[in-house]
Amino acid sequence: MRNRILRFLTYGAVGVVTGLIVAGVIVLAEKVLLEAVLHRSLLQQACAPAVGLWIAVLLLRWSDSGNPLSPSTSEEYIRGYHNKSYVLKVVHLPFRLLAGVATVGLGGAAGLEGPAIYAGATTGSAIQRRLSWLFRDKDGQALLVAGAAAGVSAVFQAPATGVLFALESPYKGDLGRRALLPALLSSASSYVTFVLVSGLDDDLPFEVRTDLVRVGFGQRELLGAAIVGALCGFAAMVFSRAIKGAKRLQQSRPWWMLAAAGGLIAGGLVVLSDVLFDAPLSMGPTAEGQVLRWVLNPDEALPMLGMLLAIRLVATSTLIASGGVGGVFIPLAVLGLIIGRIVGGWIDVGLESMAFFPFIGVAAFLAAGYRTPLAAVMFVAESTGAPAFVVPGLIAVAVSQVVVGGSSVSDYQRDTRIGHLERRFQMPITSAMKREFQTIAATDSLTDFVWGFAFPRKQLEAVVADVDGQFQGIVKVSDAGDIDQDLWSTTKCSDIMIEGLSPARLSWTVREVSALMEEAGTDIYPVVDTAGRVVGVVTDQSIVNVVELLDETQGG
Repeated sequence: MRNRILRFLTYGAVGVVTGLIVAGVIVLAEKVLLEAVLHRSLLQQACAPAVGLWIAVLLLRWSDSGNPLSPSTSEEYIRGYHNKSYVLKVVHLPFRLLAGVATVGLGGAAGLEGPAIYAGATTGSAIQRRLSWLFRDKDGQALLVAGAAAGVSAVFQAPATGVLFALESPYKGDLGRRALLPALLSSASSYVTFVLVSGLDDDLPFEVRTDLVRVGFGQRELLGAAIVGALCGFAAMVFSRAIKGAKRLQQSRPWWMLAAAGGLIAGGLVVLSDVLFDAPLSMGPTAEGQVLRWVLNPDEALPMLGMLLAIRLVATSTLIASGGVGGVFIPLAVLGLIIGRIVGGWIDVGLESMAFFPFIGVAAFLAAGYRTPLAAVMFVAESTGAPAFVVPGLIAVAVSQVVVGGSSVSDYQRDTRIGHLERRFQMPITSAMKREFQTIAATDSLTDFVWGFAFPRKQLEAVVADVDGQFQGIVKVSDAGDIDQDLWSTTKCSDIMIEGLSPARLSWTVREVSALMEEAGTDIYPVVDTAGRVVGVVTDQSIVNVVELLDETQGG
């Protein structure tokens, strides 16, 4: 009982610490820097994102004794969730937070939810490592998840969304387990701490006026919600591919070249936004609410909304490719807001419902981009204060999930939660491969194979290869037993060997080679290189050995 109470207090402590950190980051980035930038001249506004980008890139390059940090934030949480050996280091936290403050505070088109999630996950992970005696193996990820939930709860003032996002985001089609209670306690304490410290409890990210939006719905609204879901699913698939392309570009081009190009593009988008919309709508998460107000203006034309959609998509993709630090949760929400508004202008359901579809679009785009349907619907309900959005939101989310397919903005998400043995079988084939082995020649007699190879080595099967190491087949003692022993000396291994097998490759997993071994009915299987030469063998015993070893070292 004592340890259980201590664990509950620890969950709450993670939320309190995370709430304090996130409050400081938001006040500094949005209420000090970004608010000041948005009141500067157009030239200063155009230069600000480039300055913030360069500060972030240089901070990450110089932070870890010359070893550059990646600009990942929320991705670090998902990576750490699935890889117990990957440690979120506290020493990296201030650098990534400052990089995020510089990026977003000076007008980068990203959100602070990424640094907030990273701050919470790092804090929780560090506390759990320090108090390892308090947590059993089954709670190995408890404080990591609790910290991530606390980060989302504080940054959006949406505690239920924080819990659902932390549980949903590691998987595309599943939920994390054994972390619900830690996430609930940490999320609640983080929310309370943030509100008490910052006093921003009325500053919801997508606050909606009830006199503007009719939250009731009929057949046309539900049909429109399905259309919004389909469009958001398709757009989220495009956006996910753009983000992943941006990340690949980041790894293949010199950092200074990307930072320079990103700064120029960001500055150009600020100028373009000012020309088109008379406001810097390409800056920051939502340009301090200007994007929301502009999108919900019933007088704006649909082509202009399409222009804004393209500008925000390019702005966020460019920021990611250039090495800026920030989250894509809010950018996803903004893109969904715009698509919903376009549908709302197309489907005539009355002026008072013009803003109904944008918030449905927020849920659909978030759900499709991050593959977090429950968190997306809850986010809209909490941030707007209008729970009547839930039913049409669920319809839009369901359709968007079908349309988006297997796409996601995250590189580390897994499709579903897998069991103990499934995780083992996803290991690379090299983990179970024996590099010290001996093959036999197809021209060897059965006498040489049985008495000269199999029995001395206690190995009842062997891989057959030619003088160049090219795989030819597998020979088994059991098959030799079908031949009269008087004929063994004149019978070649090639006469009884199993032919036509496709050898395993070094890039395969243990599962793939296990399936081939079962299909061929063998206890041994060759692994070849790109030239087709045998470089190792996998046996049923080597697979068992590596699974047992991992069970002992990782606690199952």
